[in-house]
Amino acid sequence: MGIVFSLGSYVKYVKIEEDEIKKDSEEGQRLGTKPNIIRILQRIGIENGQTVLDFGCGPGTYTIPVAKIVGKEGRVYALDKNKNALGNLMKKAKIGGLKNIRRIATSGELSIDLPNESVDVSLIFDIFHRYYFPQIDDRKILLDEFYRITKTNGFVSVLPKYMEYEARDEIENANFKWKRNILER
Repeated sequence: MGIVFSLGSYVKYVKIEEDEIKKDSEEGQRLGTKPNIIRILQRIGIENGQTVLDFGCGPGTYTIPVAKIVGKEGRVYALDKNKNALGNLMKKAKIGGLKNIRRIATSGELSIDLPNESVDVSLIFDIFHRYYFPQIDDRKILLDEFYRITKTNGFVSVLPKYMEYEARDEIENANFKWKRNILER
């Protein structure tokens, strides 16, 4: 289950219907990636022309599909502290002809080297939990950074695998409004 937060207003819940799986599979094949990843990214609102931050991108599980979705008009910032993973990601991007990914190497600092309100979407998938950020104060600093860099009409999407309810409370307490819930089957 992923929780999508927004700096804007609330909207209704969105549920993935079974009859859309075939469509998702076809779309995944068209973009050269797994259908469930495409489904997640489409449901949260990734669109052509957007600027997206993939925080803790690792090997590019989400970065590559996002880069394909946002297209030549969009940009994806791939941020990670694992320089080998970033290097491999950039090799995949080059092989795939993707020129819209910008690498951001970090040493684990909590600040994000991007200007205020510079991204439409901030992705925090599989990273916002105690394993990577054991201190609640560190998670609060990160949330403040996501708030700072995300445009007013943008959103932050979180997939908190290990601390779902705590993550929701922490994020709501950081001035984000819960927009919708994406249920993956």
